[in-house]
Amino acid sequence: MTNTVVRRWAQGVAVLATAALGLTACGSSGGSDSGSGSKTSGANAVQSALAKGGDITVWAWEPTLKQVVADFQTKYPKVHVKLINAGTGNDQYTALQNAVQAGKGVPDVAQIEYYALGQFALGKSVADLSPYGAKSLAKTYSPGPWNSVNVNGGVYGLPMDSGPMALFYNKKVFDKYKIPVPTTWDQYLDDARKLHQADPKAYITSDTGDAGMTTSLIWQAGGKPYTVDGTKVSVDFGSDQGTAAYTKVWQQLVSGHLLSPVTGWTDQWYKGLADGTIATLTTGAWMPANFTSGVAAASGDWRVAPLPQWQAGAQASAENGGSSLAVMQASKNKELAYAFLQYADQGAGVQTRIKGGAFPATTADLNSPAFLNTAFPYFGGQQANKIFSQSAKNVLRGWSYLPFQVYANSIFNDTVGKAYVSATTLTSGLKSWQDASVKYGKQQGFSVS
Repeated sequence: MTNTVVRRWAQGVAVLATAALGLTACGSSGGSDSGSGSKTSGANAVQSALAKGGDITVWAWEPTLKQVVADFQTKYPKVHVKLINAGTGNDQYTALQNAVQAGKGVPDVAQIEYYALGQFALGKSVADLSPYGAKSLAKTYSPGPWNSVNVNGGVYGLPMDSGPMALFYNKKVFDKYKIPVPTTWDQYLDDARKLHQADPKAYITSDTGDAGMTTSLIWQAGGKPYTVDGTKVSVDFGSDQGTAAYTKVWQQLVSGHLLSPVTGWTDQWYKGLADGTIATLTTGAWMPANFTSGVAAASGDWRVAPLPQWQAGAQASAENGGSSLAVMQASKNKELAYAFLQYADQGAGVQTRIKGGAFPATTADLNSPAFLNTAFPYFGGQQANKIFSQSAKNVLRGWSYLPFQVYANSIFNDTVGKAYVSATTLTSGLKSWQDASVKYGKQQGFSVS
């Protein structure tokens, strides 16, 4: 990132304070220079740091990390880890950025979702982990998460979990109306019509405009509307074939009033999942724990199936959600911070988190018999991990998020969202989203087309 881009980006943040996630100048403060030194010396430095001990602070909202921290400190009694929940997603990113800009209070380690990591990496707020040997871990992780932590030739985090997509469906509802479980999106559309005709209160799914789901389904359709080469960015939903496949089906769901107008993660949404008026959910493999805790009344009703395909017989999938742990550039103890990343995301911490309900990004766990054969009582004893694991292998490669995706997602409902409440089409909404994203990128100093 050039100084000009960084400066303009920081200025843009001041103007777009609450909506955007700004980035700051390179090498913001303190600490050793993790961008230099050999892989061997970096690895040795990590071991020395563990032997010496010290304090690090971790900002994360993922609940399974609490036990990971406890286990880590037991193994390395000279190390003290302060785990802080600074908010979820954007709330933490805003607090994190404020701390970076202020030059104080920056944690050593931060949980950062994959779609947001590029933004922090290009702003030099997080450290390149290559000097510690992180580049050699490519085969340790499934392709989707691994690609997400690689930015412009550097590795800016270690994958903590992943979200290969699947279709969660209410078997009780599908059986009641003798509706086949869809294997293609065209069949999904037909099912939506049959279900709503059979029960006008029931819908195939709910959707009021979700940037994450939209981009994930375009990804699964083979779309690549974003291309990123350093500070050169392009946004093109207009000629993207994956986008065209998505809008062809989803526009019919919107226009046909076949989607429940209930916003996700609300009390009404949980109620709809429980009473069968919302019959499917297409999302990441991290969802089962949320079903168990939030939709307990429907235990035994739901099952998991592979994601419907845009072309019959294909086996394409995409990621939805998932987070990394990253070492902050301002950390004064990067070696110890990286040691924690290794433990939590590559070492014994992975098993601890799986037992806590997390879905791993590590290929060894995704392929282990114990993991694959795990029965889910909530899903009627189904070995759902077999479907999730296969989905992880089928994630299409080559997807890129914008280096300012956090901002782009924040304006999704102001652009694409209009298609759900007016005569605006999804295609027009995506064009508006594209125009607004291009405008913002240029304001931050990127070369955007």
